[in-house]
Amino acid sequence: MAKKEKSDVELLKTWRLPPTATLGSAVRAKGILLELRARLPSATKKALDLDAGELTLVLPAQAKALFNATSAAITDALKSLDQIPVIPREIEDILSITTTERHRWLNDGRLASAGIRTVRLRGRAKKITFHVFDPKFVEDLLDRGAVDEWREQDALAKIENRRRAAYQAKLTRSLRKQSATSKPHHDDVEKAAKELLDWDQFGSEGLLR
Repeated sequence: MAKKEKSDVELLKTWRLPPTATLGSAVRAKGILLELRARLPSATKKALDLDAGELTLVLPAQAKALFNATSAAITDALKSLDQIPVIPREIEDILSITTTERHRWLNDGRLASAGIRTVRLRGRAKKITFHVFDPKFVEDLLDRGAVDEWREQDALAKIENRRRAAYQAKLTRSLRKQSATSKPHHDDVEKAAKELLDWDQFGSEGLLR
């Protein structure tokens, strides 16, 4: 019985993810977990888990050497958490923005890309490529409320674009109306010219003598 109880003992260690790493995002925290798992040997990937912002490593007591090596690797990796690039779904959660906004602001340069990453999703043959972002840059946007400012700019630009479109439509209608009213005038000129030609012909035949 004592032997069975001893074999049931597990080795456990926890680490608290700092807010500077997660930027207040559960999606970002999950991404960090996946990043850390990718750096671990296959035998210990599933041994590392995340719950309420806390990483937990659990291994059987007989795997003490593996536990110590894995713990050291995780502790070392945690030192550079704030350097792990922010991926699209994470920045959307951190800044509370939509995919459409992310694409728009990336295209116009307001969201500065920190590079391109290409990955192959599990179960899919085709690779996908996406932009990643510098965590410090994202943190700065979050701290200064840049998203609210950008949305206000976009709203004003939308109003201005509508005003210009309305003016252009009005101008187009005016030109069409002017063209339509000038056409009868042109016809009148042609009619008058024809009448004058008939009158000249009438005179040339001596009917006025």
